[in-house]
Amino acid sequence: MRLRFETVDDLDLLDWREQTTRMYLSDLDLAGFRAARDLLFAGHPQSPIPPSARSAFSGLRYYPYSELAVVDVPIRPAHGTMEIDTGGPDGVVRYRRAAIAETPWGPLTLWWIEAYGGGLFVPFRDGTHRDETYGGGRYLTDTVKGTFGRGLSVLPGSRARLDFNYAYNPSCAYSDQWLCPLAPEENRLADPVRAGELRYLTD
Repeated sequence: MRLRFETVDDLDLLDWREQTTRMYLSDLDLAGFRAARDLLFAGHPQSPIPPSARSAFSGLRYYPYSELAVVDVPIRPAHGTMEIDTGGPDGVVRYRRAAIAETPWGPLTLWWIEAYGGGLFVPFRDGTHRDETYGGGRYLTDTVKGTFGRGLSVLPGSRARLDFNYAYNPSCAYSDQWLCPLAPEENRLADPVRAGELRYLTD
């Protein structure tokens, strides 16, 4: 995997997204993927880990792999939109319901970002939030950021494969300098989903 970190801010962001996409589309297994993600978080200028904390950063924390967290589920059409004020330079972002996945933990809305280029976005919060995982919830995919294919794959016959072993924290879980859209009410699952990334600890 290529690691080059000597660019200005906008090109750093481009490089972060390219490396993220390459990592998601690679043939790495889960352990290799997590190791590559740790490497990216430890040294890249666009890492959400605060620069002052990077020298002590020893890796992200995860649940062990869970077969039960990989599910093939039916998806059905959904309608309507939602707007989220990011509180930052992105302003108000509009999302359209693309589909609803009928998961074992409850229905989960798949959102389409209605901005230039678009993208699929699946935030969720489950019964592990606060004590085990980030209180605001996690993401299963955000294709604008290059997270293709691992957390969510669309299958033939109105079905999707969800792999919560790839659930990850939004950037605001690591530092309050980041502003993130969090799971809306309809993407809040009461039952725990013990898979994917755990809450980030600073000590």
